[in-house]
Amino acid sequence: MLGITGFAFFLVAVFLLNVTPGPDTAYIVGRSVAQGRGAGIVSALGISAGCVVHTLACAFGLTAILAASATAFTVVKIAGALYLIYLGVRLIFAKHEAASESAPNKASARSAPKSLRQLFAQGFVTNVLNPKVVLFFVSFFPQFVAADSQHKTLAFLTLGLVFIAMSTVWNSFVAWIAGSVTQRFSGKPGVKRWLDRGVGGAFVGLGIKLATSHR
Repeated sequence: MLGITGFAFFLVAVFLLNVTPGPDTAYIVGRSVAQGRGAGIVSALGISAGCVVHTLACAFGLTAILAASATAFTVVKIAGALYLIYLGVRLIFAKHEAASESAPNKASARSAPKSLRQLFAQGFVTNVLNPKVVLFFVSFFPQFVAADSQHKTLAFLTLGLVFIAMSTVWNSFVAWIAGSVTQRFSGKPGVKRWLDRGVGGAFVGLGIKLATSHR
């Protein structure tokens, strides 16, 4: 159908990719730890929206152009790395700064969590600026589209939609679990603070790894 081949293997490969931790997973866990399950799920939806961009780019050839350009790849890689490091540093120091404030200021800081729109946008940017996702789409998807297919664009779009659906389900599950674990420590600010720092440190580490990675 539509020139798609090896669809069963595609499903298995996508499942294995989803369960392998990466920047997207780290971001979702971080948001769930910071603001709960709802924030994590909205972040997962933002990441899925980013995958829509990659799917469209792959279907219409833009991803191949980006992957072929060393300069474009480097720009996207550095931008994505800096963004991850920025998010990580904010997460590491947010609670530390709050701890040094007076009680009224603490309450004020806690009463202003990121809005759902901000969480969605951050998830979107985190995914779009991840060059690894770009390379995955351009190198992985074509393997499941017949070279002689007359519906290559539709084939890419179909594979992309399947990928997005599976990823959304898995990422939402991760957000739910991470948020549930965090709820158990909601009355223990010390534990919560170290959870935030741990996730923030993971963000910084992923950003550094992304910045120093090769194509």
